[in-house]
Amino acid sequence: AAAMGRSMDDVIITAALGTANTGVSGGTSTALPSGQKVAHGSAGLTVAKLLSAKKILDQNSVDPSIKRYCVVSPEQVEDLLNTTEVKSSDFNTVKALAQGDVNSFLGFEFITSNRLTTDSNSDRQVIAFASDGIKLGIGKDITARISERDDKSYSTQVYYCMDIGATRMEEEKVVEIACQE
Repeated sequence: AAAMGRSMDDVIITAALGTANTGVSGGTSTALPSGQKVAHGSAGLTVAKLLSAKKILDQNSVDPSIKRYCVVSPEQVEDLLNTTEVKSSDFNTVKALAQGDVNSFLGFEFITSNRLTTDSNSDRQVIAFASDGIKLGIGKDITARISERDDKSYSTQVYYCMDIGATRMEEEKVVEIACQE
């Protein structure tokens, strides 16, 4: 089950940053536009980069009532926890250092993942998105079977399958933030 969850994460991450098939029949390939990307600037995840991502979403008229997420790796959490604006209660009502994590900041809810990819420059690709900007489709729900194999000394055989796919629904609702590690 955990492996299937990781597979789902990989499909969603690939769909968020990769080429999306668009058009009526899905025959047009659409890459994430460069205007939807925040450059690394020789730095990890900073408040300035998060502000840039928020600005991109706001300029694209993404409804502020739609929940926004930011998928980060543990390295980016450390970068943010070393930032005064995040760890100081003068700037932030969330006591980040006391909790040891960043759960929300600048309207983003943070999700920590070790599955994020790197780009051709070895920069971590952090994803900021509105909840309806990326969709996961389940073609076949989970099928699980656990049985013994008498031909293999009665060892346990686990069978687990499902059919899934994901895509960006609107490029304007997804932002890639490149972070140097």
